[in-house]
Amino acid sequence: MPSLNNTAPLTEPVDRDPWRDRLERQIDRWTTAPALQRWASTSVLTRWLVRRRAERLFGVMAGFVHSQVLLACVRLQLLETVHASPRTREQLAQLTGIAETGLDRLLDSAVSIGLLERRTGGRLGLGPLGAPVVTHQGIRDMVEHNATLYQDLSDPLSLLRKPGDTRMNRLWPYSRTPDHARAQEALPQVDPTPDDHGVFAHYSDLMANSQRFVIDELLASYPFADHQHVLDVGGGLGGWVTALGQAHPHLALSLFDLPPVARLAAQAGARNGLGDRLKVHGGSFIDDELPSGADLVTLLRVAHDHDDDTVRRLLRAIHRCLPLGGSLLLAEPMAGSQGDPTPTAPYYHFYLMAMGPGRLRTPEALTGLMQEAGFTHIEPVPNPMPLHARLLVGRKTRPSVNSPATPHSVTFS
Repeated sequence: MPSLNNTAPLTEPVDRDPWRDRLERQIDRWTTAPALQRWASTSVLTRWLVRRRAERLFGVMAGFVHSQVLLACVRLQLLETVHASPRTREQLAQLTGIAETGLDRLLDSAVSIGLLERRTGGRLGLGPLGAPVVTHQGIRDMVEHNATLYQDLSDPLSLLRKPGDTRMNRLWPYSRTPDHARAQEALPQVDPTPDDHGVFAHYSDLMANSQRFVIDELLASYPFADHQHVLDVGGGLGGWVTALGQAHPHLALSLFDLPPVARLAAQAGARNGLGDRLKVHGGSFIDDELPSGADLVTLLRVAHDHDDDTVRRLLRAIHRCLPLGGSLLLAEPMAGSQGDPTPTAPYYHFYLMAMGPGRLRTPEALTGLMQEAGFTHIEPVPNPMPLHARLLVGRKTRPSVNSPATPHSVTFS
């Protein structure tokens, strides 16, 4: 079976074309020759290309500064303020408490990258890139969350050498040691404690707020009307099953997550009016069997948080819990097929490395893992904007090879 790595190791032997090698080496020599660079930068035929590449490279170098301009705008609520009513720099200085000498630099920078735009009368209004930030709470939450990621990225070589030894990892309860996970699962089955809220609720709230993009993609792309009962594994506080239940009233719904999260999800489901339609189950998909009864299991942004061995165990558990003819719908960000670059790959590669054992995988790698678990007829599901997630669906067409273990999960009413 081919390697499940999303990219081939640099030392892996590959078929080489001597003629192509010679041409590529010659192109490298040309593009790095100072004389050719000087000519290209002055020639009317090529200077546009040189300028465009220089601007792209400068954008890469300045990317961290751009992210900090966005963070400052979010923390000062500048975008919401000018969305309510365009303001002058003097008004914004008074509202933010930042002196105009400093604020001018922030405002000019925000205009330059499209977060703000200049309006008549010296006022500033919402720019084209500022509009989605105002619209989506999830974006603002992730901007704040990424401030911790950028602290870990201040020394990228240290992160590469010791992935997971990070501030981000310490914020993420699902990446703790097995002993920690078992201790959480052993908590008494009572109402959530303050510690439960502190450890799990913050991260679950963050994921719920940022999940709206994936929810919209799923609802627009997959025929849920063809199913009767959907189980969402790793469902957090239930934002997805709530939206799914509202869009498809005929569906019975189940949610599975760690017990502290499941207790919070049960309360959220009751508040959202799902009533008896939603059954919430607490357990660990590493150690416990998943509840049966669903003809579709959804797995939203879960696999990329875990290593291959954990994902294999999870996919096998999903295969066991499904009836023959049942389906798995997997949604998460993915690397480009066959190593093709994607604009989101650098972010997710380093984000997941900072978070812990997870990794960004190609559709081919995920397909291979699903096949190992027993799924067949695996195919992509086209979705309108595959920036935040791409979709794969697989079907159970033969009985599970693995005999089920004794269930340990707990159901919360």
